[in-house]
Amino acid sequence: MHSAETSAPRPRRFTASGPLTGRIRVPGDKSISHRSIMLGALAVGRTRVTGLLEGEDVMSTAAAMRAMGASIERLAHGEWVIDGVGVGGLLQPKQALDMGNSGTSTRLLMGLVASHAITATFIGDASLSKRPMGRVIDPLSQMGADFTSAPGGRLPLTLRGIAPAVPISYRLPVASAQVKSAVLLAGLNTPGVTTVIEPVPTRDHSERILRGFGADLTVEVAADGTRTIRLTGEAELRPQTIEVPGDPSSAAFFVVAALLVPGSDLVIENVGLNPTRAALLGVLRDMGGQIEELDRRDVGGEPVADLRVRHSALTGIAVDPAVVPSMVDEFPVLFVAAALASGRTVTTGLEELRVKESDRITVMRVALEQAGATVTETDDGLIIDGTGGEPLRGTDNAPVATHLDHRIAMSMAVAGLASRAGVDIDDTRPIATSFPVFEALLAKASGQAGEAA
Repeated sequence: MHSAETSAPRPRRFTASGPLTGRIRVPGDKSISHRSIMLGALAVGRTRVTGLLEGEDVMSTAAAMRAMGASIERLAHGEWVIDGVGVGGLLQPKQALDMGNSGTSTRLLMGLVASHAITATFIGDASLSKRPMGRVIDPLSQMGADFTSAPGGRLPLTLRGIAPAVPISYRLPVASAQVKSAVLLAGLNTPGVTTVIEPVPTRDHSERILRGFGADLTVEVAADGTRTIRLTGEAELRPQTIEVPGDPSSAAFFVVAALLVPGSDLVIENVGLNPTRAALLGVLRDMGGQIEELDRRDVGGEPVADLRVRHSALTGIAVDPAVVPSMVDEFPVLFVAAALASGRTVTTGLEELRVKESDRITVMRVALEQAGATVTETDDGLIIDGTGGEPLRGTDNAPVATHLDHRIAMSMAVAGLASRAGVDIDDTRPIATSFPVFEALLAKASGQAGEAA
């Protein structure tokens, strides 16, 4: 399953191609896909999901929910049906839950399990096993769950849940949608009111989908922007029919590619434009990017539109650090856009990028320099002096090291489209964790042989 660890590396050179044109549809949003499966598995009755992202990370979530009693199957036409066990109905898994590369699956499922009287062991691949889980362990321990983990709060980790758990009021010490979601999910099976106080707003998919499934959840926003989220347990969730919107983090690679490749005029259909996720579009527009929203609509509580993106001359800007939480995963591809803009782009407040699948600040600096960009690394970001639209030189010696990080691989693939010699990437396998059809869609949009899967 987690092929990036076991099979041989798949290097590839990405080179300049024709303009990106026509219409494409990117896979479903990863955050909403994870949550659809988890909440469908906790509802009583049958939930139907279309547009689910079928990458390895989401499949890790599905496998874990099956191991705890839910029935989850994919029908021939791509619809998923989930027969849930009810809140409080999770069963003791017979073996360790393998989370693969998915930090989201791990942290959210820790929340779900914490308020059930079951014990679960979480394991993951080499990359996930380096990532700290302490920020979730702290609040869940306050609720009564008990943890044994590898040093530093890392996987492998065994969680002994408790029912009834203790409702807590938890102020997030660091902006993290995963920590917020873990506490709220634990609150589903906890009698009383579980409260999360969020000084800096983060993506709100959990709040939207919890309400959609019928949880009693309220959000209060103070004058200073602090959000207080209250969830009353024990919840009874009602099954839903969900159409997952296209993932804005996946669309980002095609948005930047179309802005950079001359002659491009591309429509990306059904993109989720949740305001806690869509800051990249605002930053690119500030740089001069032509990005138009067509047929804006609401799908399952989430705003959605088709994006029309045309080749644009970009200008460097200082990116406001306040937008970081709502585009934290999009910075690697923004760095590529900045490398081809006119003038200087300055990014700050990106410390969180150092603890992603790789240290995305250093790894992107090294990769972009290798491809011919002018980049300065700071403690909390990059300063990039762009080429003014001139193609990057490309990599003519060693391939770029992606460090098994899917977003580095895809960002540097986009850099290859905007280069003279092309960009060599050491390994394309990690792309499958979030965007298995990336290469096929790229070929389709640029009119090369091969149809999108």
